[in-house]
Amino acid sequence: MPYKRLSEQVRELTNPQRSDSFIKLFREAVREGKIEGAYLPERFTLPKAFTKRGTEGTYQRDAKEMLFDATPKFEKWFDQVNRDLAVSRRGSALKPTAENIEAGLVDFKALAAETRKKMQASYEKGQALGKGRAKSRK
Repeated sequence: MPYKRLSEQVRELTNPQRSDSFIKLFREAVREGKIEGAYLPERFTLPKAFTKRGTEGTYQRDAKEMLFDATPKFEKWFDQVNRDLAVSRRGSALKPTAENIEAGLVDFKALAAETRKKMQASYEKGQALGKGRAKSRK
């Protein structure tokens, strides 16, 4: 049976900024018996950069290290959780960066339609402004 450290598994996350959420879900799965795991006396630093409101800069947190049994059942669970954490966000919508578009997290067709709509509205506003000024000069 191959045993694996939690810190090693956290490094495999698609979105390291969601590592705190992954650890919560992992501990819940261990508590419910979905995954066999045990605490180790060590700690490791999460890759997520935390920020405090009203202050500048970031800080990092530590978490208790765990050892778990990396079974095919676990790999299936991890793939699902990793996919969910990469997509789901409670806050604002994902920013339309090239990486997010290529990863399929942002719908390019919808983004293009929205851009076209904004450009058309801007064009029509400019035309209406121009017509208004032309009438006032006469």
